[in-house]
Amino acid sequence: MSGWLGRLFPKRPKVGPEQARDMLDQGAILLDVREDAEWRAGHAPKARHIPLSRLPARLRDLPPNRTVVTVCRSGARSARAAALLAREGREVVNLSGGMHAWARAGLPVVASGGRPGQVV
Repeated sequence: MSGWLGRLFPKRPKVGPEQARDMLDQGAILLDVREDAEWRAGHAPKARHIPLSRLPARLRDLPPNRTVVTVCRSGARSARAAALLAREGREVVNLSGGMHAWARAGLPVVASGGRPGQVV
């Protein structure tokens, strides 16, 4: 990004699905910023759900001393979430390719209630 958009949403470090999973195993938080219907259809186990539109009001819901890995469907909304969190002083990375990349890597996806899910 360049110009004023680049200043509002600077590029954040990106990680692939396997690296994200390793970070989660070491204590990072996976923050899913998709909308409610997308979340219900399928999400990564143990992910936290805060839609991007609600994130500014819910920053306190995220522990300040843990790395956050942001994720959405393809990586665009989560990049905006990562930029917001970085401006707040959080250690954050974006999951490149989003939940589509997560699922393509063969990592688990569950629907609400713990049933097998799908990425929409």
